[in-house]
Amino acid sequence: MTAEILINISPREARAALVENGVLQEIFLERANKRGLISNIYKGRVSRVLPGMQAAFVDIGLERTAFLHASDIVHPAVGENGSPDQPVDEGRTPDIQTLVSEGSEILVQVLKDPLGTKGARLTTFITIPSRYLVYMPKGRGIGISARIEDEAERQRLREAASLFVRPDEPGGYIVRTAAEGATPDALRADMMFLQKLWTVLSEKAAGTRPGNLVHEDLPLPVRVMRDVVSTGIEHVSVDQPETYQRMMEFARTFMPEMTERIELYKGDRPIFDLYGVEDEIQKSLERKVPLKSGGHLIFDQTESMTTIDVNTGAYVGQRSLEETIFRTNLEAAVAIARQLRLRNLGGIIIIDFIDMEEEEHRKQVLQALEKSLAADHAKNHISSVSPLGLVEMTRKRTRESLEHMLCSACPTCEGRGFVKTTETVCYEIFREILRQSRQFQFQELMVLAHQDVIERLLDEESAALAELEVHTGKPIRLQTEALYQQDQYDVVLM
Repeated sequence: MTAEILINISPREARAALVENGVLQEIFLERANKRGLISNIYKGRVSRVLPGMQAAFVDIGLERTAFLHASDIVHPAVGENGSPDQPVDEGRTPDIQTLVSEGSEILVQVLKDPLGTKGARLTTFITIPSRYLVYMPKGRGIGISARIEDEAERQRLREAASLFVRPDEPGGYIVRTAAEGATPDALRADMMFLQKLWTVLSEKAAGTRPGNLVHEDLPLPVRVMRDVVSTGIEHVSVDQPETYQRMMEFARTFMPEMTERIELYKGDRPIFDLYGVEDEIQKSLERKVPLKSGGHLIFDQTESMTTIDVNTGAYVGQRSLEETIFRTNLEAAVAIARQLRLRNLGGIIIIDFIDMEEEEHRKQVLQALEKSLAADHAKNHISSVSPLGLVEMTRKRTRESLEHMLCSACPTCEGRGFVKTTETVCYEIFREILRQSRQFQFQELMVLAHQDVIERLLDEESAALAELEVHTGKPIRLQTEALYQQDQYDVVLM
């Protein structure tokens, strides 16, 4: 598999695209006025403690107060997989009132960006990443990323990292996936860097007032270098000289093997046009996703969950109905995994595959979905097929989806996805005229509405409008209002 990263920089926006075998897999977006807050460290003040929710609201200087749960204050020791966000047994979590109090100052880190009407999710379990390691000032021991599956390599990395950790030294480390094959000297260099950085941050935090930023995460281009780039990435192309220089400086310090793979793109054609990335971004905002076989997927993103419907469409197959359904579902499983990464969909996801009668076919479709999601950087969990034939899964949501970042609610339908027909609006106008005629005295009526509604009143509904004039005994004037949407109207008494 060939993989590369394309980075496009514009005055107010930075974008990075992960392309595998010439196909866009993930898009990362960061805007100057809406930089992500994940991993940022703040000095906060507890504004409210909620014992019933085992949580507290913390003021960190943002528009909305951030949310801090008790389980994000008390963490267990680092487990085998090195995950800093392992769930805590609710029965063993101390009462929130024993952990924080209103008005107290607290050092916190952002786990999740503000999503919709929800504030940021916080933790007091600070983690500071470098190229190969994650330092946890309040942790202990050494954890190894679960993505490193080779047991011999896991043991080697554990022993290499342990050489430089003194028993009396506070803090713990997570060995990241990128550390696979790294030398002990490289791990030691990262440890020294992280310890020095934490010392600087601790001193800065002590002198910082509550509600202020203590430490900001790296900008998108460098962050992609740190988190996404691995040995599988053949080259990284960036189209701005200043960003190129900054990425090269980072690579020389932390990943010298990548310095020869980073290149400054100087072509006349926009870098995202090389692999049709712009077109793919536009397609990812559409509700319908066509499949090569002729079938298609329907994505519906709501506040509570995302639903995905699989349809055979024009695909009729060659053998039997069951075989046609099976082939469509297999293709859909691969396409769904890509779309989840590309659209950055998270939370609860319900997939309605076409019903399959054979148990073996259902297993193979689930295996195809799991295999396709193996390369996903976000944690996910897939359940078996439900009695209703649905596949339920969850995908960790940290940032806004691509749709929410690039789009807003439709001003016409206000996000409903539909508008009333002209026929419905005409009948509403008729009812409103009758209502007004029974309550008020007037000489004539004026109806202000969208052009399509006015045209229908003058055409298909002209007879009904004439009857209404006879019934009220008053003339009814019609006027087109250019600024009105299709389902907007006014009935004015003259």
